Amino acid sequence: MTGTGGSTAYAAGPLLLGVRHHGPGSARAVRAALDAARPAAVLIEGPPEADQLIPLAADPGLRPPVALLAHAVDEPGRSAFWPFAEFSPEWVAIRWAVEQGVPARFIDLPATHTLAWEQGPREAGPGPEAGPGPESGPGPEVGADPQSGTGPDSGSDRRSGHGPRSDHGDEVRVDPLAVLAETAGYDDPERWWEDVVEHRGPGARDPFAPFAAVAEAMAALRERYGDGGHSRDLVREAHMRLRLRDARKEFGDAVAVVCGAWHVPALREKTTVTADRALLRGLPKVRTDLTWVPWTHRRLARAGGYGAGIDSPGWYGHLFRAPDRPVERWLTKVAGLLRAEDRIVSSAHVIEAVRLAETLAALRGRPLPGLGETTDAVRAVLCEGSDVPLALVHDRLVVGDVLGEVPESAPAVPLQRDLARQQRSLRLKPEASERELELDLRGDTDAGRSRLLHRLRLLGVGWGEPGRSRGSTGTFRETWRLRWEPELSVRVAEAGVWGTTVQAAAQAKAEADAVAARALADVTALAEQCLLAGLPEALPVVMRVLADRAALDTDVGHLAQALPALVRSLRYGDVRGTDTGALAEVAAGLAERIFVGLPPACAALDTDAAEEMRGHVDAVHTAVGLLTESLPGAPVGSDGDRAGAAEAGAGDGDRASAGERVGAEGAAGGAGGNGGHRAHERGGGLRGRWRAVLRVLALRENAPGVIRGRAVRLLLDDGALSAEEAARLMGLALSPGTPPPAAAAWIEGFAGGGGGLLLVHDERLLGLLDSWLTGVPTEAFTDVLPLLRRTFSAYEPGVRRTLGELVRRGPGDRPGGAAVRGPAVPGFAAEPDTGRADAVLPVLRLLLGLDSDHGTTHGATHNPPSGASAAHAAEPGAVRIPSSGARHGTACAGADSTATAAVHHTPRHSAPPTPTHHVTREATHATASDAAHDDCLTGVGT
Repeated sequence: MTGTGGSTAYAAGPLLLGVRHHGPGSARAVRAALDAARPAAVLIEGPPEADQLIPLAADPGLRPPVALLAHAVDEPGRSAFWPFAEFSPEWVAIRWAVEQGVPARFIDLPATHTLAWEQGPREAGPGPEAGPGPESGPGPEVGADPQSGTGPDSGSDRRSGHGPRSDHGDEVRVDPLAVLAETAGYDDPERWWEDVVEHRGPGARDPFAPFAAVAEAMAALRERYGDGGHSRDLVREAHMRLRLRDARKEFGDAVAVVCGAWHVPALREKTTVTADRALLRGLPKVRTDLTWVPWTHRRLARAGGYGAGIDSPGWYGHLFRAPDRPVERWLTKVAGLLRAEDRIVSSAHVIEAVRLAETLAALRGRPLPGLGETTDAVRAVLCEGSDVPLALVHDRLVVGDVLGEVPESAPAVPLQRDLARQQRSLRLKPEASERELELDLRGDTDAGRSRLLHRLRLLGVGWGEPGRSRGSTGTFRETWRLRWEPELSVRVAEAGVWGTTVQAAAQAKAEADAVAARALADVTALAEQCLLAGLPEALPVVMRVLADRAALDTDVGHLAQALPALVRSLRYGDVRGTDTGALAEVAAGLAERIFVGLPPACAALDTDAAEEMRGHVDAVHTAVGLLTESLPGAPVGSDGDRAGAAEAGAGDGDRASAGERVGAEGAAGGAGGNGGHRAHERGGGLRGRWRAVLRVLALRENAPGVIRGRAVRLLLDDGALSAEEAARLMGLALSPGTPPPAAAAWIEGFAGGGGGLLLVHDERLLGLLDSWLTGVPTEAFTDVLPLLRRTFSAYEPGVRRTLGELVRRGPGDRPGGAAVRGPAVPGFAAEPDTGRADAVLPVLRLLLGLDSDHGTTHGATHNPPSGASAAHAAEPGAVRIPSSGARHGTACAGADSTATAAVHHTPRHSAPPTPTHHVTREATHATASDAAHDDCLTGVGT
């Protein structure tokens, strides 16, 4: 019978239960006091607008940790949270009231004032703000406008012993818990609270005695320190008193109030209604909405930025749930975690850890082992003194990754409901712990998951972050790192202004972002995001903005930044079924404009600008390669490559003018108004025109050395420049007339970014580099040393070691003189060893599972493939891959290309190699009449 069970409980008026927020001891004591007092109504510290949400606590789908989310209707980013865990005294009071059918109401300052107050200047006066530790209210964890520089984690730092500055800069906040612990002779407030509350339990004879003792201590502190620097609490407490008066008029004195212990003396204080209303007069207001949202243990932790947070929510949850023997149960749980991580932990370890924890508690004068004693026991016994597994225990158990749940019946914006529906249909459940998700976009479910995650990222809801896929570089695979954070609910509410569904909101957001974007690279990145998110309806607007910005932007750097993202977008058409024709047209026209403007833009650059431009050149080179593959048309080597080949035999001046002429002519078509619609007809020509631009850069005297060297390297890697021509250009760049810093910059551009293997396999280039380096004057050596160290430090250790061996032996060729050969070093040879290549092929066939019909026996005589010209066979520096007639011609390109890696090494105990026939550096194709694949790679130059 409500209101009659505890006659002594209401002797002094309403029953005031001062608690520590998120304290399991306080939670157990609250339940015991409510069972004894049987109040007619329960008043709880929290925003009154949430009264209508209290009945949802009876829904089994509402599982803590959860939080009340309040946000401004017109500005969803302005928000505040009131978190509740299963061991929170306020949650226990709510559940008790719902189970007993007793009215429950929130009495703290309304959220309409809290949000408006946080938006205004803090020095405007006192306002609602949570106080520290157990004695303050669970004041909201207030989110802020993203533009203000603070976020949802902003709030007071209520670490033990140190509170933040109050509204008045010269006033220091008091931490009552730290004061009481220090008075009792404790240096750790958390340990003191565990000893006097958590380990003692509720009063066995008088369930109200613990609250009376805490209230007496808080009254003494309020008398000594006043408001303790929590000036906004005066306003909150005035509103609490008004709500308490209203409840007493309705239910009499049989009312229980569950609030922070710090507020109990203020609620007992005799004040007038007029005085309390005067404190509330003139408070700012903002229209708000409230709902329940999932919360996590990690966000309950003080380290997460929550002002009223605790250090160990997982440990406190265990103490609240454990019916008995909490230490034994805890250490058993720790042992299970460590066993799951493949650590050897036996039952004897657990028994010994329990004994050690109890011994430590006795030595330290504690009634029961606390978290400190159990942690020391885990470290010493279960972790064998190592802090590495102990960190795992702290992260997984002491803090924990528990994520609450909210039922569908809870109020939510339409966008949140659509997101929840898609999460269920795609079987993509939000989790508090970080996990990795591998997606195969060829499946409908994984493709839908990818689209949802990309759309949420476009809306600013960072549930998942894309990562690098392991084992595949194809566009049909994606890797995501997923982790749901409570503040993402605010982001979803914010995104609700763009639409009622995820797809509609993402489309509207993409169109708005495209119009508002200022940089060309931002628009191209947005086009890529639209393709990834499956938003073809937004592409017309994005492409129109992209075309307009590209036509007006004359900065080559901006164009070069925009092209890679645009070209990457073309790769998604096949897998995602998206029409990328418009993108192809814009990308081709953009590439042509870069070809025209790049050579002049590379003139007269300082060191930093040259390094940045080198990055642009690399990015454009990769983009052109992808673009050429994406645009059907003339095969590579048709028009552009013929122009490049014609230049190969020209002199320096003729070559430069020819390159500029080819680049200008190719780009002129793209710069005009009708250049874009011919994108599908010039796929192969783009590569040729780009190579012509690289030749111009390689020979342009006013271009920085790092760019000239990079251009030569890219041409050499593409096979558009012979090794002899590359050696000649290197010789010119490293000639005695070139200043050492400029020569070092050329080397950085040429040999940087994986160029070590090139020097390993081409001793002529290494000889040129060695000769130049040994000839650098002493006074200039210190200037070029940083550049050289930066270049060579990027090589793999094995490459550096091989280069050291080659230099110790002595380079093979020196410019202007005869070859200088040193004694043979095991593993290095001047000529390729085709015998070793023959020995590799059978093993590769076996590993690759090739049919025996392809042939595994190779003759001793190796003839050039049919159709190979004499000029090709006589080309110096090329490597001959052995063949066994037509059947050997069907060997896969992977086996033959791997064999070339072995032909540069001689057996450790073999005679010098004999001269062999050679084929050209370019791949040579042979036709096999009896093979399943009649077009295969049989020779690769080195």
